[in-house]
Amino acid sequence: MQKGDPTGWFEALYREGEEGKSVVPWADRQGNPGLAEFWKTRPQKIDGGSALVIGCGLGDDAEELAEWGFRTTAFDISETAIRTAKKRFPESNVKYRVADLFQPPVEWQRKFDFLFEANTVQALPGSLRTAAIEKIASFLKPGGSLLVIARGREASEPEGQMPWPLTREELAEFIRAGLKEVSFENYFDNEEPPARRYRVLYSRPE
Repeated sequence: MQKGDPTGWFEALYREGEEGKSVVPWADRQGNPGLAEFWKTRPQKIDGGSALVIGCGLGDDAEELAEWGFRTTAFDISETAIRTAKKRFPESNVKYRVADLFQPPVEWQRKFDFLFEANTVQALPGSLRTAAIEKIASFLKPGGSLLVIARGREASEPEGQMPWPLTREELAEFIRAGLKEVSFENYFDNEEPPARRYRVLYSRPE
């Protein structure tokens, strides 16, 4: 952040992880359990639709969406993460690409039927979150759905450490970006100690 590059550390972390010098805390090489749990109880329409995974990391969530039937695109700002994902899934149908959330491909504007976001917004400093949320919302087609899973906190609770838990008011930026909140879940996961999670489904009105 002091260098004016608040997202540059993602590549450095993934590179150090590849070299065995660091551990990428969210790259546990399995799909997000909150995504799988949501789909069991509230499966969404697929019908060969398109999906985009925000900050896909090593690719597990993207592979899950592709397996369910989505035409899936997944991106990350880290070249190492994308290279690793392609190595892990050499026969994948997912379109993996290196991209910057703040300077995304123009053709992604309102292109996707389903978006999945977990951990990206809350790994960014507060000054960037509104812009990040606006970019994410811009990828969604009219009639499409966005599922967000994030560590959560009450506004009265301390900010904590990175990845910073988000408040419901911060997540309301998705509504201000033109989306509608369809459902909001506040629950504790199975980590030790358990962490509060917010799982929110949004849609773009047609």
